[in-house]
Amino acid sequence: MPVPADVWVVAGPPGAGKTTVARVLLAALTPTPALLDKDTMFGSFVEYILTSSGRSIGEREGPWYDEHIKVHEYWGMTATAKQIRSFGCPVLLSAPFTQQIHHLQRWQSWTQELGGEPVRLIWVRSDARTLRQRLDRRESERDEGKLANFDAFIGSMNLDTEPTAPHTTVDNRLSAEGTLAAQVTGMLAGLPRQE
Repeated sequence: MPVPADVWVVAGPPGAGKTTVARVLLAALTPTPALLDKDTMFGSFVEYILTSSGRSIGEREGPWYDEHIKVHEYWGMTATAKQIRSFGCPVLLSAPFTQQIHHLQRWQSWTQELGGEPVRLIWVRSDARTLRQRLDRRESERDEGKLANFDAFIGSMNLDTEPTAPHTTVDNRLSAEGTLAAQVTGMLAGLPRQE
């Protein structure tokens, strides 16, 4: 039985630079994976659900969002990734995935839901100062809730805790040494080749 196509997961807090890291990674990988970005896939749908439920469109964190929206976003991304890779096409998923990456048992279950190994996690490291600057700069309505309750948001992101899932770290803090391209190139050079 053939080994399923690779799954790449680019995870980290909102504003960490996942989109930028994903672009660098997509440019470096052959064959190029199909990109499944949470905001691209579900952005307008999430806005509609929040508005029709009388919620702020900036409410992208917290128990209500997790229960009524995020669970469906992540289920949709997982099912789509599994289907795509079943046809031999690698997939790159980009989203925070905070719970999946910081709980090993949850990571293992999710890996099975994705269709099994190989699943490679790239964690985009950030810090509070970097996130504040990037969220302020992008001036997105979807960040209003995060900025209004910034300390609670930062506390929920596990910024100082490495994922318990097997991973490679890409440092995208303002204080990071080395470019993202150099970090991704070095990361790929150190990975075992998949047959």
